[in-house]
Amino acid sequence: MLPGSPLVELLLIAGGVALLYAGAELLVAGARDLALAVGLKASTVGVTVVAFATTAPELFVSLLGAVTVSTDIGLGAIVGSNIANIGLVLGVSALIRPLDVSDTVFRRDVPFMVLAALLLVGLGWDGRVGLVDGVVLLAALVAFTAAVLRRVQENQSAITDSERDEMPDAKARDAAAVVGGIVALVLGSRWLIDGSESLLAAAGFSDIFIGLTVLALGTSLPELAASVVAAVRGEAEFSVGNVVGSNIYNILAVIGIVAVVTPIGVAPGVRSFEFPALLAFTAAIVGVMAYRERITRVDGAVLTVGYGVFVYLLLP
Repeated sequence: MLPGSPLVELLLIAGGVALLYAGAELLVAGARDLALAVGLKASTVGVTVVAFATTAPELFVSLLGAVTVSTDIGLGAIVGSNIANIGLVLGVSALIRPLDVSDTVFRRDVPFMVLAALLLVGLGWDGRVGLVDGVVLLAALVAFTAAVLRRVQENQSAITDSERDEMPDAKARDAAAVVGGIVALVLGSRWLIDGSESLLAAAGFSDIFIGLTVLALGTSLPELAASVVAAVRGEAEFSVGNVVGSNIYNILAVIGIVAVVTPIGVAPGVRSFEFPALLAFTAAIVGVMAYRERITRVDGAVLTVGYGVFVYLLLP
């Protein structure tokens, strides 16, 4: 870890978050434009390209944190980020503008989000997510990817010649934005881990608390930024699809990869509080979607307050 005063660590945290935000913006913009250039629909882009792009911070932070510091960092960042995605990202986005839920996203993607949460809790209930568990998660990721690719093929076959003529051309600058975004994400995640782990560890906070709070919030900034911008522009399909897709990739891809690289320990406190919280937030948003196929401002307020209560209960 980088030595230094609390001010240096705070600057590292701020710089890391700024780079994560900038990197995610570049990655989202470039990936989205490239995807739209080949005719993907907004809901599909939100669940796949944008969601995977905004999951990159969690992947880098969790993998680097698990390898260099503690697997608690990686697990906490993912569980905390998924809860923040539902409570904070969807909550704030719905407060700005009510979010309509795409029927396709609800029927085809939300079940995978529920499956991912159940798999993480089930596989980690014995106190460890190991190599075999990681392979199971990655196998579920392959199944999700296959379902998405099938949908993309359906979309492609439905595109008419006139619609294809109106599609924007793929540009070299979009590919450059993707590469630049990845570079910024790598550097930003390194700074965020160094600064927050040093500062909070010196203050006596545990690695799991660091992951659940500072790192989870920091890595959820791309989802928050992308979803809020989409809500302001009236593109609810991006907002909802981004969160659903991100929560799927966070568990199936990130935890799956980390578990294959190094076993993840699951503390009793995580099984007794954070896992139930993850299931509760997941069940709440699925219930709202199923009831009215829309996330209203009232729902957004409840989700945001619920997230605030979750963070408060984490405080030692």
